[in-house]
Amino acid sequence: MTITGIGRNAWRAIGGDDAALDMVADASPPPSLPSRLPVAALLGDAVALAALAIQQVQIDRGRRSAWSAVRLDGRRLTTSAQCERHFLLDGVAPDAWAPLSGFWQAADGWVRTHGNYPHHARRLAEILGIGADAAKKEVAAAILGFGAVDLETRAAQAGAIVGAVRTAKAWSAHAEGLAVATEPLVSLRSDGGARGSTRWDAGRGAPLDGIRVLDLTRVLAGPIAARDLAFAGADVLRIDSPRLPEIGWQHLETGHGKRSATLDLADAVDRRVFEELLASADVVITGYRPGSLDRFGLSAEALWEHRPGIIVGSVGAWSERGPWAERRGFDSIVQAVTGIAMTESADGATPGALPAQALDHSAGHMLAAAICIALIQRRREGAGSHIRVGLARLAHELLHAPTDRGNPGAAADEPTVQRGRSAAGAITTAMPPFGYPGGPDGYPVLASPWGRDAAGWR
Repeated sequence: MTITGIGRNAWRAIGGDDAALDMVADASPPPSLPSRLPVAALLGDAVALAALAIQQVQIDRGRRSAWSAVRLDGRRLTTSAQCERHFLLDGVAPDAWAPLSGFWQAADGWVRTHGNYPHHARRLAEILGIGADAAKKEVAAAILGFGAVDLETRAAQAGAIVGAVRTAKAWSAHAEGLAVATEPLVSLRSDGGARGSTRWDAGRGAPLDGIRVLDLTRVLAGPIAARDLAFAGADVLRIDSPRLPEIGWQHLETGHGKRSATLDLADAVDRRVFEELLASADVVITGYRPGSLDRFGLSAEALWEHRPGIIVGSVGAWSERGPWAERRGFDSIVQAVTGIAMTESADGATPGALPAQALDHSAGHMLAAAICIALIQRRREGAGSHIRVGLARLAHELLHAPTDRGNPGAAADEPTVQRGRSAAGAITTAMPPFGYPGGPDGYPVLASPWGRDAAGWR
């Protein structure tokens, strides 16, 4: 049976049909994700849950009468999880990591920084007392003058991104680690109402045909969840602030099937446009740190008041209510602070990393699965839901999972990619890591440039 305890617990938490878990077969060929931790199993679980949830939608809409087996292709799963290694735009590979991103030695240990976004890099450079374009040698010398936890704390206060590298034992005793351990794998709460219903109909369309999704996310986990929904036929519109441009290749890799527009929610005209979009949305996905969108009325409670029955999905780095709840964070930083980096160390002294951004990818696919099940439940009961998946909570699961499902690494196969053109140019991208009965083999529409579309539904 390919589904592990992590996947089973997540599926039951979101209310999936328990009998469906028996339909998942072992990935063939197996993924090639060498790790001391069961990374391949975690990713396989998450991808399988997304595939199962889409099938459950098809059954609920009367488009299928029975379950079909879910057969994962390990090559697709591997390529998708390592998408940054295979993406090309007009034949050119992206620089996945900026100069101010990476592991650095501090005065008393190691830290990991994330400076891919210019505003984060600028804030980190200010803390270090160097220029934003400083050479790596200068960055290394500056970081060596700080204690790891001291730099982590200063960065959090200044809006920069730094994580002190810890062992799993140290993290388990940390106040935030303790808070993360007490939270559910997938947090799910209802608005308690019976006031909404989806545009659910029978017919032969795509599983999520007619469902409208506002994608208010950045980086990987949230955009991946929204991409899964678009792949299943939802009308997904990504909205960003024009003042915070997205990293080009990252948007293109996670934007297949979506449209992308910019709106400044502090501007009265743009805000009215957004309210019109929200009035007929079925799902809103947020990926910013907790509280950062509240001033725009985008908390789950405010959204339920404005749009009864709406499904709200969110991803976060840390706990929902612990001491780090409002901190910024990314997959690489979560790996560093929770003990994953030291668990993956090759020599026991220098931090390592998972073979993929597995926390982001797993969180994204799990959130997509949960949103699909929530849409089914809303049709039956009318209530909206708020679903949350946290990267640090997935790290906790990974660190405490049985290691007999770990993957020592298989011979690398040719990457499973698709090639095509969009308004952005010639794109080479990872193929979808799963399929569904009657669905396309690849992404039907490849991503266009960030912010190029009108802010309106299809």
